[in-house]
Amino acid sequence: MKFKIKKQDIVDILSRVQGLTGRKSNLAITANILISTTDYGITMVVTDLETGFEGQYPAKVESHGSIVINSRKFYEIVREFPSDEIQINEIENHWIKIGNKTVEYNIVGMNSEDFPETPHIDDVEFFSIDSGVFKNMIEKMIIITGASDEKRAHITGIYFEIIHKDDQNIVRMVSTDGNRLSKIDQVYEKDVKLPREQGIIIPKKGMNEVVKFLDPVGIVQLGIKNNNFIIKKDTETIIIRLLEGDFPEYADIIKKRASHALHINRNMFLMMLKRMSILSSENYKGVIFNFSDDKLFIRTTNPDIGESKEDMDIDFKGDPIEVAFNPKYFIDTLSVIDSEKVIINIIDEEKPCLMEGENDDTYITVNMPMRI
Repeated sequence: MKFKIKKQDIVDILSRVQGLTGRKSNLAITANILISTTDYGITMVVTDLETGFEGQYPAKVESHGSIVINSRKFYEIVREFPSDEIQINEIENHWIKIGNKTVEYNIVGMNSEDFPETPHIDDVEFFSIDSGVFKNMIEKMIIITGASDEKRAHITGIYFEIIHKDDQNIVRMVSTDGNRLSKIDQVYEKDVKLPREQGIIIPKKGMNEVVKFLDPVGIVQLGIKNNNFIIKKDTETIIIRLLEGDFPEYADIIKKRASHALHINRNMFLMMLKRMSILSSENYKGVIFNFSDDKLFIRTTNPDIGESKEDMDIDFKGDPIEVAFNPKYFIDTLSVIDSEKVIINIIDEEKPCLMEGENDDTYITVNMPMRI
């Protein structure tokens, strides 16, 4: 096997796959990249056994074959290579020569026949979504993370469903960690054909890698087939194995009830909560919110460090409400909302608190109160 590639054609993608090849799996070979030649160039394949990536890239092929090379070292060599054109040559016993006339590396590879097979999926019913929109949807979902040893699918995954209504179709994602829940919608016109699939649960760690491959502009294709979620670009495909399990009924949680709807400046509220979080610790995470007489008073006490308090003018009428929340949950949401103002829907000290952008009801977050 022998071919030449241009550094500029692969250095970015090699950077993006490091999250996949750097993840520990049951097979040491998943820390490597499978590179195969084609009539048009090369394909590069990586997998962590749950999420797989395949891409096609231009190359001058002199002889055909396949190699398996360490992903991190190959990326570092390409990134630091002094010229744009790089020659790759498999010699004997899976050794791989990388270089040109002035620079040469000899790297030990692995047998390509030992590389895990990636699913080959045909007859997928794809639908289109704006790449930037899809990226934004995922980013708003993966800010909610569960414990690393969590076994429940609805905690470690994102619920993905397609909703068909009389006047429109909706692609929806829902994410929860048991203490908070977020929902985001992308609305399609009724005449846009979308698959009629049951809801699925996609691993958050797989979607976290997908974000790295999505461009701010352009179109990607999404499909579901054989227990896999497929994201397809022009020359690149990502396949994620779905999680098994049931996602909890969430419709009642995000339903808006009679409540105080408080319109608050997003940035002022965000900075206020960040200041209150300075004294938080693993054992003392809660902040007391007191809504009364056009004021929001916030205070926090940490016996190991100290205490702080702050107030803000708001438009609040009615009986006072004193409730505790984890400020991190609000900070996470406020950091990804685009609206200048947010709407806080608060009922009492026991009910969940809903938050959304003032002019955008497609993204809603629900935070459960803490015990004071």
